[in-house]
Amino acid sequence: MEDSLKEKTGQPLEHWIKVVKQSGIEKHKAIIDFLKKEHDFTYGFANFVAHKAKKSDAGSIDDTDLLKNQYKGKEHLMPIYEAILEAIQNFGDDITITPKKTSVSLIRKKQFALVKPATKTRIDLGLKIKDKPTGERLENSGPFGTMCTHRVRLSKAEEVDAELIAWLKEAYEKAE
Repeated sequence: MEDSLKEKTGQPLEHWIKVVKQSGIEKHKAIIDFLKKEHDFTYGFANFVAHKAKKSDAGSIDDTDLLKNQYKGKEHLMPIYEAILEAIQNFGDDITITPKKTSVSLIRKKQFALVKPATKTRIDLGLKIKDKPTGERLENSGPFGTMCTHRVRLSKAEEVDAELIAWLKEAYEKAE
């Protein structure tokens, strides 16, 4: 995105961050509107620059802080997250674990799972396993929409069992 920004505007990201800072605009949407109106940006580039200027993008926030914020007030759910990470460690050395603001993506070549502390009592594990029938435990994707095909609700670490690990493995294998 950064390379494309320079190609499209003729200016590097640092230039546009300086422009935003000099404008005195602080709200994300107002920055987007400013860049679109005053500098003929598309929404995508304006959003990118706004996040970078505010340091609110995932790349500007430490992964530890992202996790800490996700589990704030839900610390008792962290053993479920840790059990999921332990379960996937033997799948292969090509897994990227990417914390975001509200979830953690598990990626091979494509995202195969998404771990999200959904409520104070539950983690939702989204899985991407095309053409797999749903069941009582392996539900349709629900709030994950097209990011995942299925969801499993987890309220304790013991639920990261052989059945769940098999589904994770299947999702991992299909993500090549």
